[in-house]
Amino acid sequence: MQEKRITCIVCPRGCEITVIGEGKEIHSIQGQQCRRGEDYAGEEFICPSRILTSTVLVHNEGRKILMPVRSNRPIPREQMRPCMEEIKKAQVQGEIHRYDVLIPNICQTGADMIAAADMDWM
Repeated sequence: MQEKRITCIVCPRGCEITVIGEGKEIHSIQGQQCRRGEDYAGEEFICPSRILTSTVLVHNEGRKILMPVRSNRPIPREQMRPCMEEIKKAQVQGEIHRYDVLIPNICQTGADMIAAADMDWM
């Protein structure tokens, strides 16, 4: 049996939630003040995931610029390192706008790496 203490980040309350379970089976969740907190703690216990942020090298008009990127949905934590390796290899050319997909379905996670800003090339 495993016990994990989780600070909920769904709302400003920051509930301290205790989850007890084994593997992918949850036996109890205590300390949450709302249903959203219970759902968050369950997901965090079974398969923690995060939005991934980084930079990608962009070539444009003879210049090299690092472009901020982020995943458009959370990625499982155990996939972070392989995703970062893919991001390191990526090189993009041309004009980039916020929310443009730069790396689709990174590491088969179902998440796309998207531009986090517009690049002003002037």
